[in-house]
Amino acid sequence: MHYETITLDGAVIQHGDNNSRIYLMDIKDAHPDTLVESLASLADENDYGKIFAKIPKSKAEAFMKAGYGVEASAYGLYGGTERGLFLSKYLKAERENEESLYSYQDVLSLAYGKQEVELPPLEEGESVRLCTFDDVTRMAELYKGVFDSYPFPIDKPSFLKAAMQGDTIFAGVEKAGVLVALASAECDFTEGHQYAEMTDFATDEEHRGNGYALHLLRFLELQAKERGIQTAYTIARAISEGMNITFSKAGYTYGGRLKNNTDISGTIESMNVWYKAL
Repeated sequence: MHYETITLDGAVIQHGDNNSRIYLMDIKDAHPDTLVESLASLADENDYGKIFAKIPKSKAEAFMKAGYGVEASAYGLYGGTERGLFLSKYLKAERENEESLYSYQDVLSLAYGKQEVELPPLEEGESVRLCTFDDVTRMAELYKGVFDSYPFPIDKPSFLKAAMQGDTIFAGVEKAGVLVALASAECDFTEGHQYAEMTDFATDEEHRGNGYALHLLRFLELQAKERGIQTAYTIARAISEGMNITFSKAGYTYGGRLKNNTDISGTIESMNVWYKAL
């Protein structure tokens, strides 16, 4: 498995053969015209199947001219005011073909049917708290037990510690002194960004079905908002009933589906974008 996060023409990208794609994570001050050419060259060199870009709408023209399409969008993603676009360009025809299309549609219909709910109280002996450096070994074990593969090395304590030292907030549900569920908010506090990706949700197999994900999501929303984050979004597995229902219940808006986008749990899956103003 191989992936790396690098700077390309001033933009931050992740690329690797596990996802067989390039992910433009932050365009920063890169010139769109130059960047589009560099992304195409890198994809060609590595024989990737897809280029995926998250950008503000104001930077989209060069991408659209180069054959990218809008797969999802989130209003107010950038600075609480500018629409964020999730663009994709498919470099291999088979990459665009979704074998589980009807299942994805069923999951979305199910999620749409769920209304925003009040949080049920946790049981005695359960609590939600921020994670610390002391937790990284247990966190890595939990993630390794839940995911056969993942787009980032969250099964490594060193990666988790580095993320905490950056702008990622991790939270966990603790039961009888043991972390049994986790999630994170990957925050971008840059002026004009001020968004957070709600991600890395995982619950130990023996403790599922207790609504921990919704508790973690609400907790992280409050933590992020207190730090100046204006918009939260997620890129959730389109096949996961639980996660899509969780975001629907939490009042998020569906923004679109990213086809065959992410290597997670052993296969490349389509992902749903949900977003919410905090």
